[in-house]
Amino acid sequence: MLKRIVVLSGPVVAGKSTLARTLASQYGFTRLSTRQLIEEELGVEAERRSLQRAGEDLDKKTGGRWVCTGLTKFASKLPPDSEVIVDSARIEPQIDALREAFGARVVHVHITAVPELLRIRYKEREGEIKEVADYDEVRASPTESNIDALAAIADVVIDTGRTGKEDAVVVVASRLGLYGRSVERLVDVLIGGQYGSEGKGNVCSYLAREYALLVRVGGPNAGHMVYAEPESYTFKHLPSGTKHSEARLILGPGAVLRVPTLLEEIARFEVSAQRLSIDPRAMIIEDVDVKREESLKKSIGSTGQGVGQATARKVLREAAEPKVRLASESRELKPYIRETLPILEGAYAQGQRIFLEGTQGTGLSLHHGAYPFVTSRETTVGGCLGEAGIAPSRVRKIIMVCRTYPIRVQSPSGGTSGPMSGELTWEEVSRRSGLPLEKLLQAEKGSISKRQRRVGEFDWTLLRRGASLNGPTDVALTFVDYLSAKNREARRFEQLSEETIRFIEEVEQVAAAPVSLVSTRFHHRCIIDRRAW
Repeated sequence: MLKRIVVLSGPVVAGKSTLARTLASQYGFTRLSTRQLIEEELGVEAERRSLQRAGEDLDKKTGGRWVCTGLTKFASKLPPDSEVIVDSARIEPQIDALREAFGARVVHVHITAVPELLRIRYKEREGEIKEVADYDEVRASPTESNIDALAAIADVVIDTGRTGKEDAVVVVASRLGLYGRSVERLVDVLIGGQYGSEGKGNVCSYLAREYALLVRVGGPNAGHMVYAEPESYTFKHLPSGTKHSEARLILGPGAVLRVPTLLEEIARFEVSAQRLSIDPRAMIIEDVDVKREESLKKSIGSTGQGVGQATARKVLREAAEPKVRLASESRELKPYIRETLPILEGAYAQGQRIFLEGTQGTGLSLHHGAYPFVTSRETTVGGCLGEAGIAPSRVRKIIMVCRTYPIRVQSPSGGTSGPMSGELTWEEVSRRSGLPLEKLLQAEKGSISKRQRRVGEFDWTLLRRGASLNGPTDVALTFVDYLSAKNREARRFEQLSEETIRFIEEVEQVAAAPVSLVSTRFHHRCIIDRRAW
């Protein structure tokens, strides 16, 4: 049983086949060419006059029902609930027969343009069939001369002389509900609430199986570590759930890409070009960008991955030196390049869940952090949505990840990586928690910089600021074993230490959001899941 049939009609070179192929490639419609039906049924050569005469003969013999008969036979070979676009109907009885057989599943779209424009297009056409020399000869056919009369019975009429090819697709896709009838909240966003390294990677990996699409923004200056045996791994570009789910992957237009690093990840995790989509507008980091950030590594402890310099060049546009190179211009990335907005819109229309993974933390926001000790992008939920190309009204859940003891990257010699409230030593964290100092020092090295991290008391003011800027619906609290080593063995909330439970209750009060996920250690069984969704 076919789910839907779109029937096209209209003059030769009006744009029917272009529309049909676009709907097939972007939205999964199967195209049925009535010309091919004629060729297969009657063995007619691919020549305009012969095809016109053969089609008119079939109309006389069958009362125009041959298109419906051909579609029924064609549909028997397709999977259930397939969507077909018929290219094209020529007379009203053909459309009537389809409506009689398939009822409300039929949508009739008439494509037209003024004769002067059609003549010009016909001269420039490079078709699949042998054409007659003059367009007026084409229109001399009785069927073709009356083709625009079908506009009166069509569900949608499009004048391609006044709309572009993409406009025609948008009009038809909207009529078919391919963008969704309403703005359903299908997107969950995860962001950091402090200075990064909050443990986002492992939380993302845990949640990833619940989604059809995983989206990541940012650049390789953010490494998200995911637990695995015998060796854990760090994602610098790909979503952290890549290894633990079958979801499709998207790197949005706001992503900043280091091509060798990305290709290495793609190869390591055996990601196919069908699974990964990279938006053509994403920015490429050049060698010179990395070189120019050497001074930042010495002054504010930057990871020096070239992300800031590449972003600055993108902002400079034509004034950039060297010239901006987008992902669409990378030969190595060509198999993965495709517009990501239509992919997202397709997911919305099908009711698929989408997970957007932010990078760094709110305290490092370019606009809301302690400038200049910040990163080169907007790290709040609003910034992540903008970089991904997702409307705020699509968001269902906002998960803000916070750790019990915030960290910052190590300050460079003679400089600082920025202010930190109540700075501590790792010796003190070891004493309080009961965790071995050597294990803490080994674990607390930057995923990208590999430098020892600074650590401080839990910053309640930073928590409130992060909650205000992001409006989280949920908080994921990580590193609760740093409050007490006993928490490492907890599998349920009530098994956490009393001190930890009181701490969580206070976090919920200040953040005005439930602590729905609690991470007890870096392990595949580290999450206490308290979600009600």
